[in-house]
Amino acid sequence: MRHSLAVFLLLTLIGCSSSSALLEGEDESKQKSQTAEEIYKEAKAKLDEKTYDAAIKKYESLQSRYPYGRYAQQSLLEMAYAYYKQGEPDPAIAAADRFIKQYPNNPHVDYAYYLKGLASFSGDMGVVDTIGNEDAADRDPQLGQDSFNAFKELVTRFPDSQYTPDAKLRMHYLVNQLARHDLHIAKYYLRRGANLAALNRAQDIIKQYPHSPSTREALLVMVLAYDAMGMTSLRDDTQRVLEQNGGTEAATAQAIAASKRTWWQFWK
Repeated sequence: MRHSLAVFLLLTLIGCSSSSALLEGEDESKQKSQTAEEIYKEAKAKLDEKTYDAAIKKYESLQSRYPYGRYAQQSLLEMAYAYYKQGEPDPAIAAADRFIKQYPNNPHVDYAYYLKGLASFSGDMGVVDTIGNEDAADRDPQLGQDSFNAFKELVTRFPDSQYTPDAKLRMHYLVNQLARHDLHIAKYYLRRGANLAALNRAQDIIKQYPHSPSTREALLVMVLAYDAMGMTSLRDDTQRVLEQNGGTEAATAQAIAASKRTWWQFWK
């Protein structure tokens, strides 16, 4: 009885495996006979359904079998979008870069730059918001810089693109975030007595992000660094610039006094 049951189960498994293999073979045969248009339509349907992983597989199949023609171009761009929506910035950026390099004269190349910027933007901005003072110097905002560069190229090359207004808004946000990141690092150095490093980082903020909200605090870092190094003339010059930017002499004096006691009580 047990022997008969074992044979039955074995035959059932063999039958299921054979049926599965047959179905897979039929599916592969169907795919091989499909035209570029048919594969593209299936991929686009998956994209519209927001089943991005399935859409990506279809687009990759199309790219592999039909690497040239209008469907290849469109599929590469939509594949970049699918990767972006799936939360995979690296392959999204890679696909957008491929599109830009292979089809520089495509009428939708502006969208490729926009997608590249979006992918980097979504991959990095959460990091800056979670920076703590203790580990600020260890952070690398490279994706934020890459996003800014992609948006900048879009704005420069395609000023009339429908994506340019949104790109400008994101660039403004990125500038403020990158300046804030550098300010965290300047404070980090200052709290640890690395006054020259703090001074250099604060000066970089003034030069690179002169219109960001972090400028005033960067000037204050410079005042404190100069004071700590005994450079009173440069300290006073910077103090005057700080006052012109809305700082007050009393507030600076208070900051200097606090800096000579305990930094972590002053700037956390």
